[in-house]
Amino acid sequence: MLPEQITTIDEVIAILGIIISESEKNNDTLGYFAALYQKVTIKVKEGIAAGSFEDGARMEQLDVVFAKRYIDAYFSFKKGEPITLSWQKAFNFSSHYQPIVLQHLLLGMNAHINLDLGIAATEISKGKNIADLENDFNRINEILSALVHDVEKNLSEVWPTLKLILKLAGKVDDFMIDFSMRLARNGAWKFANQLFSSPENQISSLIEVRDQKVTDKAHIVTNPGMVATIVLFIIRVMERGSVASKIRKLN
Repeated sequence: MLPEQITTIDEVIAILGIIISESEKNNDTLGYFAALYQKVTIKVKEGIAAGSFEDGARMEQLDVVFAKRYIDAYFSFKKGEPITLSWQKAFNFSSHYQPIVLQHLLLGMNAHINLDLGIAATEISKGKNIADLENDFNRINEILSALVHDVEKNLSEVWPTLKLILKLAGKVDDFMIDFSMRLARNGAWKFANQLFSSPENQISSLIEVRDQKVTDKAHIVTNPGMVATIVLFIIRVMERGSVASKIRKLN
């Protein structure tokens, strides 16, 4: 299945499965975010089936448009094609040894929520009232937030020292707080409304400016300061198992 052929949430889940399998096979850290994202997408699908959203059909459309921005960026990166600066930053980081699993996840979330989510919300709201989307927009973020907390808990159980070190290292906590889901959600919604209310000929430049800001924000994850860097390196050294085994634990 080609990324451009994706039209349903089931197809999103399937192609994320392909990315996860390839990542496991190649010990590719890009599989961390794909594994988390597949869990999010499955939860959204379950929510649609359970009637948890105000408009299930619209939520599936948002999920597909939103996911395609990540999927398109992933495959373009693999082919060496141009992508947004924020995704380039996240994907380039995948080749580094030092980052812990949580850093890889935060970089993916930064690019996807802080840039892609607002664009996707604007796209599906064309010709409609974007305010009608707000409640469902918040619900999809609540799902992601809950799963991120689950990931932190699961990683802490696999590497018990992670929980202790994160509590002791205030600066590490600071960078976690700075990437809180509440702030990301509010920023994404504000950006969506800015795009929605702007003339068509200004959209590209607004996205470029936002992309640069989101890329700059990633600096706090890639360069969190000397103390936090030392703490994170200790956590990284204590991480056991291959990249593939960590992907399986996330998934």
